[in-house]
Amino acid sequence: MRFSNGVERVFERLCPPAHGGVLVVPMLDDDTVLLIREYGAGVEDYYLGLPKGACNPGEDRLRAADRELMEEVGYGAHHLEFVKTLALSPSYMGHSIDVVLARDLYRKRLPGDEPEPIEVVPWSLNNLSELMGRDDFAEARSLAALYLVRDLLR
Repeated sequence: MRFSNGVERVFERLCPPAHGGVLVVPMLDDDTVLLIREYGAGVEDYYLGLPKGACNPGEDRLRAADRELMEEVGYGAHHLEFVKTLALSPSYMGHSIDVVLARDLYRKRLPGDEPEPIEVVPWSLNNLSELMGRDDFAEARSLAALYLVRDLLR
């Protein structure tokens, strides 16, 4: 790429997946979000975060969010609302993820592709500062989504 000042650079980038992805903020009630604890191969440890996953071909983001919620948390949602698209690392990746708020939950489990059962951890939105202090919670996109939803609900 040649910049406006004449400097040239060659960049490598990771191309985005064809169908996109969703990050779900499942609200059990007006204050309680349902987090999940799952194994992260990138960090080689278990971590807390929000349910997430890829959209299947022909599946819109709200349908994908509801499916991922059923697979990973064991709930469906009567109300799904798109919140914001977040870029993951725009300096070298074309990846983004759609944040979806899920409310009015009901119990429903679908089989997923996880290698083991996922632990569901209820957490109060009023205690986000305590959550940030935990060693097992460091995923930036989950943190951003929680603050976005907390502010949206207030």
